[in-house]
Amino acid sequence: MKLKSLAVTAALAASTLGAMLAPSLVQAQAKEQFFPLLVYRTGPYAPNGTPWANGKQDYIKLINATGGINGVKISYEECETGYATDKGVECYERLKGKGASLIDPQATGITFALTDKAPVDKIPLITLGYGLSASQDGNVFKWNFPLMGSYWTAADILIQHIAKKEGGADKLKGKKIALVYHDSPFGKEPIPLLQERAKMNGFELSLIPVAAPGIEQKSAWLQVRQSRPDYVLLWGWGVMNSTALKEAVATGYPREKMYGVWWAGAEPDVKDVGANAKGYNALALNGSGTQPKVIQDILKNVHDKGQGTGPKDEVGSVLYTRGVIIQMLGVEAVRRAQERFGKGKVMTGEQVRWGLENLALDQKKLDALGFAGVMRPISTSCQDHMGSTWARIETWDGSKWNIAPEWYEADEQIIKPMVKVAGEKYAGEKKLTRRDVADCSS
Repeated sequence: MKLKSLAVTAALAASTLGAMLAPSLVQAQAKEQFFPLLVYRTGPYAPNGTPWANGKQDYIKLINATGGINGVKISYEECETGYATDKGVECYERLKGKGASLIDPQATGITFALTDKAPVDKIPLITLGYGLSASQDGNVFKWNFPLMGSYWTAADILIQHIAKKEGGADKLKGKKIALVYHDSPFGKEPIPLLQERAKMNGFELSLIPVAAPGIEQKSAWLQVRQSRPDYVLLWGWGVMNSTALKEAVATGYPREKMYGVWWAGAEPDVKDVGANAKGYNALALNGSGTQPKVIQDILKNVHDKGQGTGPKDEVGSVLYTRGVIIQMLGVEAVRRAQERFGKGKVMTGEQVRWGLENLALDQKKLDALGFAGVMRPISTSCQDHMGSTWARIETWDGSKWNIAPEWYEADEQIIKPMVKVAGEKYAGEKKLTRRDVADCSS
């Protein structure tokens, strides 16, 4: 495990040497906000996990280079999970005692494993665009924050888009839609929403699992070739995505009929397929490119000073930018908490949780932070731990992604009842008491 800052080195020394350290060093360490960084830079998911991790770390460096969070600098430490749930839990246990005030598990499986631990340890989980879909319900899942969207909102938006292409939701009746999915909690998560939509709209849903990591998909695409669905939804991650596109080419399935989740719509997913992936579509949760001010600020204040975490030409890519967004939301949760609990102070996990429940980033605020054109405004509450359910469709033209201008918003009339039922089931199983909607202080 690699230490990424002198502050973290000091923290380890403090835990080992204790009283041998000068009081001033211990005092200085206590003035820094510690962010654990669970990553996977090795294994079959590394091509996707690495830019995500680099974006997060570079944003921390940007904040530190420009004065910290109201003067509070950030310390951090990476821990390699390899996308494995057991290693993710080990990393969590190893880092939580170092002052962790929030965790981005970076995997749905790890999120599931930590959901019961977070309330005990009082450490909020940021699961932007992934994790447990039902955790949108903050009255049950007090410590989970699936910011900007879940797999239920993603699946709903994809069905909305397909319905629009077909000329209306009524035109979905009798259509065949196949879900080719990573056989893991991540890949299974959209199934309840798709099943609900299939009942509502009358389309035939077929489920085609792919064993992790997804290198072998011959049997899955044999099923696709035999059933010839009208559309294929790809719920893949890492090497599974490029493999799926190559198999689609081999079996002659039209790429323009394929739609990936937002974790299947980045540069690593298509670069090895190139022109053969032309026409492939995916959800775009965020903008990308080097034009946004925040990306320019990172290039100027971090990379141009030789402090960049990864290659400079990766800055602004889809997953790198998503990492920047995730870290920005964590920083802004701390900043929001400071408004209530004291500017210039290190925030605890409970205080950061309050900040996450009271995010209010309107367009003016996003513009000031340098995120114009990168994401839509987000506003959370006790009840709503998601804050935004918007996404767009992007299409690969053979050399680059082109994002359509139209934003889709998930249909809350479908999703909220599902969230409520799932939340009540979880609360019953765990013997939890749902928070009073009027109580946002606990």
